[in-house]
Amino acid sequence: MCRDRKYVISLDPKERKIIKQLMRNTSSSNKRTRCVILLKADESVNGAQTYAEIAGKSGCTERTVIDTLRKFCSGGLNAALTPKRSPNSDTATLKATGEVQARVIAKACSPAPEGRVRWTLNLLAEELGIVLDCQLSRSTIGRVLNQNELRPHLSEYWCIPPENCAEFVAAMEDVLDIYHLPYNPRFPVWCMDEKPYQLLDHARNPIPMTPGDITKFDSEYVRNGTVSVFCFIQPHTGNIIHSVQETRTALDWAEQIKYLLDVVNPDCEKVILVCDNLNTHTIASLYKAFKPEEARRLARRLEIHYTPKHGSWLDIAEIGINIMTRECLNRRIGGIEKLREELKAWNEAHNETAKPINWQYSKEDSRIKLKRIYPDIDKWHEAREARRLEKLKENAEGSSKENDSGSNANTGGTENSNAAA
Repeated sequence: MCRDRKYVISLDPKERKIIKQLMRNTSSSNKRTRCVILLKADESVNGAQTYAEIAGKSGCTERTVIDTLRKFCSGGLNAALTPKRSPNSDTATLKATGEVQARVIAKACSPAPEGRVRWTLNLLAEELGIVLDCQLSRSTIGRVLNQNELRPHLSEYWCIPPENCAEFVAAMEDVLDIYHLPYNPRFPVWCMDEKPYQLLDHARNPIPMTPGDITKFDSEYVRNGTVSVFCFIQPHTGNIIHSVQETRTALDWAEQIKYLLDVVNPDCEKVILVCDNLNTHTIASLYKAFKPEEARRLARRLEIHYTPKHGSWLDIAEIGINIMTRECLNRRIGGIEKLREELKAWNEAHNETAKPINWQYSKEDSRIKLKRIYPDIDKWHEAREARRLEKLKENAEGSSKENDSGSNANTGGTENSNAAA
């Protein structure tokens, strides 16, 4: 005979929404099961049900249903979703004491063994079994890593800026000030960058997608050379303009700048351009492409601000290239004309719904988060004082030597006079 329900709950729409959101976001199967129990036990939606019926619909035992509802009625949602474990359970009495956890963390943060790309749970278990008195299981090591937010199996490429570098700081704060200027059509802000793109064609026709199966591409492909994709993006509007060229020379860059100034922004007084330190991104490139009169005319309408070396993340054009790659270029395109057609169609559609770039990082943030990059002012002043003292010492020694040589000369002259007498 089924028990009558002692713990009855009725959820309002807000509570159901919160529980559903928690169920989607959690990676814990236990917590997900308890969310399902609460939703199935809601009498305002599902009516009166027994514990056994709720357990059948939730895929758990009747005892788990009773425990979840009891804790929800007495302590709320958090109490129901975070049950306390018995102190006598195997999970609570782990072998990983504080000292052992410190050994696990130290080993996981050290370089992987020779010949290995990264640490794995098996490798960590083998290495720790040598240095520890007890043998830790893979699950115990994994739990210690999760608790300390360590993921030795993951890595990523990152632009690591130099420390105590005044040049980097000066260029970074200059660019950040540009990004926080209000929109002014007389002085529009644009960011630019280039992307090399490899033209690849299919060696065999792909197999199209069918119900129950995905599209298949043959691993073999045909190389048709590389091209350069120029990308300009306006942060205040989100508009992007692009160009596909066979080469990436100073002349190509100069021609894109002329198009930006004379076609895209013909009425503005000056374009403020943010770009990286590539050797073609200079006013000199204009003089390589055009006559001096034309190059000077373009240069007067162009104000260039360079991102710091090894600081490409400060160029908003990187965002535009990422969007372009993700939505258009991340596939095989076999010819330059086809690439131009595809990018033109994508660019027109993008600019119709373009949104401003919400750049929130400021120089005030960098002075806190990137404090180690900023030069040590006291160190520079101390170095100057040491240099000044060294100069004074050198000058004093030089004066002393001059005085000594002068006195020696006078003494020699007196002796010669006496000898003559």
